[in-house]
Amino acid sequence: MELHLVDATYELFRAHFAPRPPVLGRDGIPLSGVSGLVEQLLYLLREEGATHVGCATDRVIESFRNDLYPGYKSSAGMPPELLAQFPIAEAAVEALGIVLWPMVEFEADDAIGAAATRFGDDPAVDKILICTPDKDMAQLVRDERIVLWDRRRAIVYDDAGVRAKWGVPPTSIPDYLAVVGDSSDGYPGLTGWGAKSAAAILTRYGHLEDV
Repeated sequence: MELHLVDATYELFRAHFAPRPPVLGRDGIPLSGVSGLVEQLLYLLREEGATHVGCATDRVIESFRNDLYPGYKSSAGMPPELLAQFPIAEAAVEALGIVLWPMVEFEADDAIGAAATRFGDDPAVDKILICTPDKDMAQLVRDERIVLWDRRRAIVYDDAGVRAKWGVPPTSIPDYLAVVGDSSDGYPGLTGWGAKSAAAILTRYGHLEDV
């Protein structure tokens, strides 16, 4: 059995901002994000033959990480017409019969991470495909059993793929992002450090605590 884990928040954002004609509901409500998400889920079910799918959303964008670092990503400045699509998207996911994890306080990433950890050693699961190009999720990759699947680019990142892409093993991705920063999550990297220098240090030491 293959388990597909979908970051629905990513799909909603990607579809909402995609350069294509907007999708509107009968009452004129913008539904481009919902439409794009459903489109991708139907593709998984029909074209890829996925049988076991879990879908995570950020029901509330803010999480406990905002308490740890005030500059962390939040809903501030996000289009209200996009935020309004989240409950509609969640209802659509459930209508498709897909398991939904609507996150409050924690993030969709946390739900996907928990699921990958929970089922990573399950003998009934042959492979887990994390359906997102988000580099945060690369830390979950384990050999060829748990992989990151960038479906639009048709790229699957296994352990070797993560090393080739980011220059560090999956277990060092949290340290790598702590050094170089992540603008999409709203936190900066260390001054004077770039991707190459971070990869070189972490390839040697593995984790910042060991430097």
